[in-house]
Amino acid sequence: MFETLTPKPADAILKLIGEHQNDTREEKVDLGVGVFRDRDGNTPILKSVKKAEQWLVDTQTSKSYMGSRGDAVFCDAIQKLIFGDAASSDRITTIQTPGGSGALRVAGELILRAKPGATMWVSTPTWNNHVPLLGQAGIRLREYPYYDTDSNSLHFGEMMDALEHADAGDLLLLHGCCHNPTGMDLSVEQWLLVADLVVRKELIPLIDIAYQGFGKDLDTDAYGVRLLFGSVPEVVVTHSCSKNFGLYRDRVGAVALISPNADIAEVVRSQALSVVRTMYSIPPDHGAAVVSRILADADLRAEWLAELAEMRQRMKDMRSLLVAKLKEVAPDHDFSHIERTSGMFCYLGVSPEQVARLIKDRGIYLVDSSRINVCGITEANVQYLAESIASVL
Repeated sequence: MFETLTPKPADAILKLIGEHQNDTREEKVDLGVGVFRDRDGNTPILKSVKKAEQWLVDTQTSKSYMGSRGDAVFCDAIQKLIFGDAASSDRITTIQTPGGSGALRVAGELILRAKPGATMWVSTPTWNNHVPLLGQAGIRLREYPYYDTDSNSLHFGEMMDALEHADAGDLLLLHGCCHNPTGMDLSVEQWLLVADLVVRKELIPLIDIAYQGFGKDLDTDAYGVRLLFGSVPEVVVTHSCSKNFGLYRDRVGAVALISPNADIAEVVRSQALSVVRTMYSIPPDHGAAVVSRILADADLRAEWLAELAEMRQRMKDMRSLLVAKLKEVAPDHDFSHIERTSGMFCYLGVSPEQVARLIKDRGIYLVDSSRINVCGITEANVQYLAESIASVL
């Protein structure tokens, strides 16, 4: 049986990790892997997380099975985090999942149960796992332009023109905040125009909000989700706690399913739980229990919010620092777009050939598209990084 299989190419990011680790140059810089890093280059466990974990060690009395929905306290807390004052609506069903990727796959399977042959519009570019996660589930994918690599700005007019060709009932994949890979988000005015189009064209939004709190703040980052929740009868939202709680390996996420009314929501809930039962049965408990504790305890929540603000500020500071250094060493080139992005990622704005030279000649590791994780920038390496970029322009 297995002899019929052929090798698959390595994931671009995972390949970069290995190449960076094997590089013996002391000045090497990793701008590829999508995790937060502090000024020392470490991905720390948040202090609030450590305290919540200790509380669990001291008080948890069982490791028995949970239901397929997961931790109900976690689901309610995440629902409040996403939807704010509207979280009590009986239109919403929220289910805990193994990370944001698990949320997307559950959403994809449920969509196909409800609408076989469904079409979903995805941005060009989008997170490199969106297409395999949703496309291999069986959803038909179509693309809409999103980012202009020549001007390093949104292709908003072209985006709206393309979506005029969508049919009623098509799904529209949107990034709630901190667009991956471009870091270029819709403005409030653009969200309003998108909402008008979604209503007029009778589209169904699927909003992936994997970085809530990494952009402006928790509420501002959820603006698009809350706007569309109040605008259309059906919305799918996928959420991740990997970044804002630093729980990467614990796989903590959720899918929120918005229905036209409470009766349909109950049917959707039963179908979603059936999907879960046939995929992984029940989600992992530990990370979700940590999040539940943090969000329920006033002191831990305040500490987490302060840590989240520090992470957000570090990313903003590294953007500004890199742009300032590039202005010094490459004054004829404009990198100001970097400061207009938010979250961990942005496009540097160099060609694949220049990326290859950065890797080979300077030990600067990033993917071909020139997407960088700004958390790989530090006060210690920014001068070398800027000079390296200037050397290939």
